[in-house]
Amino acid sequence: MKSKVHYNTVSEALDRLRLKGYTIDFNLPDNLQAFKNGKYNPGDFQIKDVYRYEGNTDPGDEATVYAIESTDGVKGVLLSGYGSSADVETTELLKKIKPQDKEQL
Repeated sequence: MKSKVHYNTVSEALDRLRLKGYTIDFNLPDNLQAFKNGKYNPGDFQIKDVYRYEGNTDPGDEATVYAIESTDGVKGVLLSGYGSSADVETTELLKKIKPQDKEQL
């Protein structure tokens, strides 16, 4: 999967995605819990875009922004660190969400 646009920073990516309707922050504890409680089914979501950032000086700055959307139009973002800053819960959730078909990008 390849991003159509690259944003310079994580915060810029989140701001621009919010303007495109990706308003739910799935990293918030209540929203992440909604997947566990069955309010959201990970199988109903698709990864629409991915933006990866590498920290030039601090490995703690490494992050990936995922724009995800459900089949019924719920749009949000998942922010995941990688390497030593990876969050296990977010990583496990992302494994259950299918990527968008390359032909649709």
